[in-house]
Amino acid sequence: MTETNPILTGKIWKQILVFFFPILIGSFFQQLYNMVDTFVVGRYVGTDALAAVGTTGSVISLLVGLFVGIASGATVIISQHYGAADAESVIRAVHTGIAFSLLSGLFLMAVGYLTARPVLQLMNVPADIIGDSTMYMQVYYLGIIGNLIYNIGTGILRAVGDSRRPLYILIVCCLVNIVLDLTFVLVFKWAVFGVAFATILSQLISAILILICLMRTKDMYRLSIRKIRIYKNEFKEIIRIGLPSGMESVLYSISNVLMQTAINGFSTTAIAAWSTIGKIDAVMWMVMQAFGISISTFVGQNFGARQYDRVKQGVKTGVWMNFASIFVISVVIYVFAPVFLGIFTVDQDVIRTGTDFLHIFAPAYIFYVFINAFSATIRGCGESVQPMIITVFGICGLRILWLLVALPLHHTMGMVAMSYDVSWVVTAVIFIIYYLRGHWLTRCKNRQSIGNHG
Repeated sequence: MTETNPILTGKIWKQILVFFFPILIGSFFQQLYNMVDTFVVGRYVGTDALAAVGTTGSVISLLVGLFVGIASGATVIISQHYGAADAESVIRAVHTGIAFSLLSGLFLMAVGYLTARPVLQLMNVPADIIGDSTMYMQVYYLGIIGNLIYNIGTGILRAVGDSRRPLYILIVCCLVNIVLDLTFVLVFKWAVFGVAFATILSQLISAILILICLMRTKDMYRLSIRKIRIYKNEFKEIIRIGLPSGMESVLYSISNVLMQTAINGFSTTAIAAWSTIGKIDAVMWMVMQAFGISISTFVGQNFGARQYDRVKQGVKTGVWMNFASIFVISVVIYVFAPVFLGIFTVDQDVIRTGTDFLHIFAPAYIFYVFINAFSATIRGCGESVQPMIITVFGICGLRILWLLVALPLHHTMGMVAMSYDVSWVVTAVIFIIYYLRGHWLTRCKNRQSIGNHG
């Protein structure tokens, strides 16, 4: 397997791009998937409905992010074992990952449904939109298993270097979501419920398609229904790598929930603007995500094959490509912010408020490149605790501190937005220092040697 694996032997920049573009296009369709919801609600239901859907994102991410983060440990493990051509370990990790996503889905379905309204009340969601917000969250959680299966399935395919089939599946499901959104909202007049129902049906279809791909492959990562269970050793490794990522996601989401709570304290216009700009700067985040996944997969497979110099070269190449892309995107978003916002809403107050937000965010996007690339690299080599600690204190902790100390001194929406810029800059500097010191790589090599002799 490794002799013919281009990730281990091909030109580095080309391999990163070959992997990057399908993920980027897939991320675009994932965002289009979400943008359609915002467009349909904002244009055909109203600002209150737009705000209602917008308040749910950070809460859903909090619970879902924990389990998706843990499952990401399976992606790292599979990537390393695949690079080392260890078929038995790949098989056990694949089936453990699928089993974990099924159990997690059942748990989230129950917990999410029951806690939806109390959590929204704690966030001070305005009384005029909390009913729709609760309904959206409860419907979403009822279909959460499809989301988790799709995520772990996509992670498995990308871990072995296949970024194309997840793209094809996303395109199909995005088109399905668009059709269902328009049908449920414009024809059936189901408003917010229609958008939520369309989303979970689309996610269910994506889960079915990804399972079919895994069951039909002839490669070592083939899925067999009868083998789906928790394998102890692989599960321990998945937890070791994935739990810190899951906890980081939870704490990240908690900070975003607090941000959403702070925004809720201003006005419905501010809530709608905050929801809408999330769809605009999603362009930046999908590029970041595509580079992060590409770098992590490249690093994971080459680390598994003990090609350490190639790991370092891949990181350098990935950072420069990521940097150039985000610089261009930042400039475009800054200049054309009002135009982009106008796609989703005709409310001029929402457009003005959203433009102010984006003019604060855009110049600082570039610093996140270093957080993204170095975190992906370190995790790809199998170390996830230290990246979690840096992110938790540098981004989550500093952001919460900002809300507690800086916001009361100058209570404006711009002050809320500034917390993002400050946290990105500080965390980027810490990651650069930590990466360049190199102790993390030595620890990963030592752990790899012990694992092979154990």
